[in-house]
Amino acid sequence: MGKVTGFLEIDRRARKNQTASDRIRHYREFLLPLSDQDTREQAARCMDCGIPFCHGPTGCPVHNQIPDWNDLVYNDDWETASRNLHSTNNFPEFTGRICPAPCEEACTLNIEDSPVSIKNIEQAIADKAWENGWISPEPATNSTGKKIAIIGSGPSGLAAAQQLTRTGHEVHVFEKHAHPGGLLRYGIPDFKLEKHLISRRIEQMEAEGTTFHCNTHIGQDTKISDLVDCHDAVLLAGGSEHPRDLPIDGRELNGIHFAMDYLPQQNRRNSGEQLGADEPIHAGGKHVVVIGGGDTGSDCIGTAIRQGSISVTQLEIMPMPPVKEVKDLVWPHWPLKLRTSSSQAEGATREWSVLTECFSGKSGHVERLQCVRVDEKFQPLEGSAFDLRADLVLIAMGFVHPVQEGMIADIGAELDSRKNVQANDLDYKTSVDKVFVAGDMRRGQSLIVWAIREGRQAARAMDAWLMDGETILPR
Repeated sequence: MGKVTGFLEIDRRARKNQTASDRIRHYREFLLPLSDQDTREQAARCMDCGIPFCHGPTGCPVHNQIPDWNDLVYNDDWETASRNLHSTNNFPEFTGRICPAPCEEACTLNIEDSPVSIKNIEQAIADKAWENGWISPEPATNSTGKKIAIIGSGPSGLAAAQQLTRTGHEVHVFEKHAHPGGLLRYGIPDFKLEKHLISRRIEQMEAEGTTFHCNTHIGQDTKISDLVDCHDAVLLAGGSEHPRDLPIDGRELNGIHFAMDYLPQQNRRNSGEQLGADEPIHAGGKHVVVIGGGDTGSDCIGTAIRQGSISVTQLEIMPMPPVKEVKDLVWPHWPLKLRTSSSQAEGATREWSVLTECFSGKSGHVERLQCVRVDEKFQPLEGSAFDLRADLVLIAMGFVHPVQEGMIADIGAELDSRKNVQANDLDYKTSVDKVFVAGDMRRGQSLIVWAIREGRQAARAMDAWLMDGETILPR
């Protein structure tokens, strides 16, 4: 522990955003970094707790050794901090940007609402490591002769691929889109995660020996059975992509879209990638309504505002949560409390306890939503009905399970009660021989840190299975 009294002497500081009026003019990241000295001081606030809840299962699914690299940063040993950070997390420059930071909620200092700014420190370590050339390809010294296919190049698939390649296996990653990255590239807006960061990691992985096959949709372009036949093991890491729908009157009207039909289009525009045959969806000059109050809904808000929407309204069926949680009841667990994202702060109107009853429009295009306010049991409140104007409606109500048609149906693996692919979190094996599963396709819609954790654990399980119980990969 670098500075025993640091948490008493130094106030919490986190990165600030560009002003909303500036950041909505572009799609670049807008967090203003702290200086190295300021970051060191923030790292000095770490208490080196006897029980560090921040990096246990409550705080960090990938088990980042947060007190250790906080101490290293405070002592200006950034390179060792980077090695420590990468020992548990393959992609800290991603998690340092887009993870919601349950580690900070679990920080002991958060009992007084001033947790260590762990997420900012993590990003600073990762960025400095890249800037100084401390991150380089780590190819295996020997080949095992085993050939592995990984379907899906989101965070779980990428983490598994890197781990398995570095142990000497021949790893092939299959991605249905034009570039690797999965939801990182095609779902998360550039203003939260610029895509050159993903490309940089892909280049490292290719230099290590991982082979990427893009524009290859397993289950459509290639049969999953063919992949199983010509590989020693297969990992399903395709994510949870079946969106929760809103089957009410008027749903068939034009102008009503799922969030994940909308968000990838702007990412493709930003990168110069063709939209293909998809209908262009754009919020410019429109009144936009986003149904769903989570992170995906927030991403829709920020994108719509940047596209020049006239207004954005976000509807949430749940009641407005308390501004502050009761620490005695929830800490160190993730609390239910009111949170305002940077996108929501850019000018969205948020409505709570609202149920959309039907859509209406003219000439086949949506024009209005008929809504009603509901009580704590989601029952309509008498006399609370109201209308909202809408030229564009984006449904961001989450994802219920992996897409069943195609690959999953063809392979015939057993599913759990939620229609995820069935496997435990010890061996990650499906009911089909040689086939494993990890990430959202196994556990359901979740966080990037859980995806990376599952990818790493699945890689260990696959390595042990292929090598007769022997593996050097960490749990």
